[in-house]
Amino acid sequence: MRKEITKWTVTDVADRFEEAAYTLKRMPPVRVQGYFNAWPEVVRTVMEQLQAERLPIRLGPPLPDAISRMEETIQWIFWLDTEDERRLIWLRAERVHWKQICWRIGCGRTKAWQMWTYALLKIVTRLNAKQGGR
Repeated sequence: MRKEITKWTVTDVADRFEEAAYTLKRMPPVRVQGYFNAWPEVVRTVMEQLQAERLPIRLGPPLPDAISRMEETIQWIFWLDTEDERRLIWLRAERVHWKQICWRIGCGRTKAWQMWTYALLKIVTRLNAKQGGR
């Protein structure tokens, strides 16, 4: 059971974005419906099975409440003004290293961190103002 947040902080919002990115990765892949294969399953020898490439193990699909939180969190992105802020928030949520983020955005690490913190503060301010109006 998750506790209800009374006052949002930058850390809370950053954690929610990380959870949203993780939940999105766990969603099942989109497939075209209506196509099927009528061929029989290929029977492989033991040697062929040993030489085959292993597929990565996927965790099961996320829980419904995690999906609901993800949908709510993704809507917060649209409160930001610039595309760079949105990209920066999502790259950090996916745990991309600061060096790679700086290459993509074209600024230094300190400036990127300041932009990230400022973008999170915009969201925190909006969330706390929204909560105060209840």
